[in-house]
Amino acid sequence: MDTMRDRFITTVTRLLDEDPRLALVLAEISRDGFDPALRDHPDRVVNVGIREQLLVGAGAGMALTGLRPIVHTFASFLVERPFEQVKLDFGHQGVSGVLVSAGASYDWPAGGFTHMSPGDVALMDTLDGWTVHVPGHPDEAEALLRQAANGDGRVYVRLSLQSNDRARPLGEGGGFTTVRQGTLGTVIAVGPMLDNVLAATDGLDVTVLYATTIRPFDAAGLRRAVGGRGAADVVVVEPYLAGTSTAAANDALADLPHRVLGLGVGRAELRAYGEMDEHLAAHGLDPRGLRERIGAFVPR
Repeated sequence: MDTMRDRFITTVTRLLDEDPRLALVLAEISRDGFDPALRDHPDRVVNVGIREQLLVGAGAGMALTGLRPIVHTFASFLVERPFEQVKLDFGHQGVSGVLVSAGASYDWPAGGFTHMSPGDVALMDTLDGWTVHVPGHPDEAEALLRQAANGDGRVYVRLSLQSNDRARPLGEGGGFTTVRQGTLGTVIAVGPMLDNVLAATDGLDVTVLYATTIRPFDAAGLRRAVGGRGAADVVVVEPYLAGTSTAAANDALADLPHRVLGLGVGRAELRAYGEMDEHLAAHGLDPRGLRERIGAFVPR
């Protein structure tokens, strides 16, 4: 199976051929994969080098001319390093585009902490008007990329090497989809967390919701899943900073008695970088770690 990043390259290469409104801005990352696009569309495909503030500023400048920019590099260099440009050049100027990251929270541990970005979605959550997609499979990534490219809003698409075994239908209007139904609690699995959540909750009487769009947060979908229970126990499992969406879940259930547990990447830096699976286990995001924490939280 190809990776989400592989699918991003092939999908955007086709989209550039199909839609003259689209432009692509790179900062060396994935440049080799876009050699044909650089050759075929030299006026709409730009590689600015290792200059991430310029990367975002150039994309916003293209948007000011009427183009629909797709801006790409590792998450740590797309959101964290040029955050001021994301905030001002896109948000303050009132223009739109598509930010597409790779690397996720710890896809390349050997790159060190400079190449890890567990806080990217939490940072984007401080800005107004951004849609955030977190696909869990390359097929979902392609569908969400096409949707974002064909739209007009400000969109962040977070790609990862971690992937579920199979794609799921996207929720209508970006909403959550129900994968499993139960009566004692609700677990929201975001993007590539779904397979581990399903393994962790096997045999537990809980509803599992799947989210590939986490902003805007599907408050109505969560309320429907909770239904008429006297009290709601909700677990949100995200592949980035733990607790990023707990406030959104709390707001969705503000008028109901409820508890929310946010599971994700911890704040402490892991300095023994290891492999991605070791990071998952260290943060308790493997099936065993999730089973222990979800099982302890949801009433029997």
